[in-house]
Amino acid sequence: MDINGFRQMVAKNPNGFLGRYGLGNRILQEGGSFEEAAEHLRVAIQLDPVHVASHLALGRALIGVKQPEEAKRILQAGIDAAISGRSNGGRDLVPEMQTLLRGLG
Repeated sequence: MDINGFRQMVAKNPNGFLGRYGLGNRILQEGGSFEEAAEHLRVAIQLDPVHVASHLALGRALIGVKQPEEAKRILQAGIDAAISGRSNGGRDLVPEMQTLLRGLG
């Protein structure tokens, strides 16, 4: 789905997980505003606290807005959710999140 489709989803249902995650992730993929992406991804994580891909995407956005401490916390929470089995999948994203964490020091 294109970015406008996700924007319409969020407009129709501001508390919909798929719209918020999809929009935030699409904004990142298209090189848009890290701030706007982070806004949508924060809501996505509130709606589904164990969705690992949302943690990875929000971590990237937070790195983009120079918020390394929050990025560390979010990335670690995503790793924990994946490894603990609380999430439905996401283990394949753990190496990338660990790499980002190491880069943050």
